[in-house]
Amino acid sequence: MTATDSPHDHLRAADEVLAALIDDHGELGIEPAEDLFERLVTSILRQQVSMASAAATRERLFAAVDVTPAGVLAADETVLKDAGLSRQKTRYVRNVAEAFVERDYSHERFSGMDDEAVVAELTSITGVGDWTARMQLMFALGRPDVFPVGDLGIRKGMRTLYGDLSREEMVEKAEVWRPYRSYASLYLWRSKEDVAESVAEVIER
Repeated sequence: MTATDSPHDHLRAADEVLAALIDDHGELGIEPAEDLFERLVTSILRQQVSMASAAATRERLFAAVDVTPAGVLAADETVLKDAGLSRQKTRYVRNVAEAFVERDYSHERFSGMDDEAVVAELTSITGVGDWTARMQLMFALGRPDVFPVGDLGIRKGMRTLYGDLSREEMVEKAEVWRPYRSYASLYLWRSKEDVAESVAEVIER
């Protein structure tokens, strides 16, 4: 790979299976989100529920409160409950709001941190697990080389394309995609129709 190769050129050269998906779906991209807090709250809403359920809760929440750290902390718990947040997720989004206030999270704050340092920082917040942190790396910070093997859609895509691999084998297989595993992940989500629908909601801002 040369310095002028694009992520898609690299993936085409590295993996003929992904090359075919790139031809089918075009050149999908990874871009930083404008609002890191909104993006992290959205990921928390998507934990352990269907995309449809998470989308409905997100719509109600964003209509009911100002989704900023201050707005969430000022909101009455009953308002958050009426928007569809469980008691646990109410606690989680408040924890995230407190962290943003106390630690002054921003693109600049994370810019000097490598991916694993960001994951360690975010997972120190109760309610933010490894999956949520890696979604934040990809879809909020726009990091190009994230491989979220803990995601069910990623594992479905890997097995659809490459056979019945273990997680360890998936991680090993993904090495050839460095330094653009985030881009490869977009195509893994697209490898089956149901997964494609999921990723369309995942990347929605």
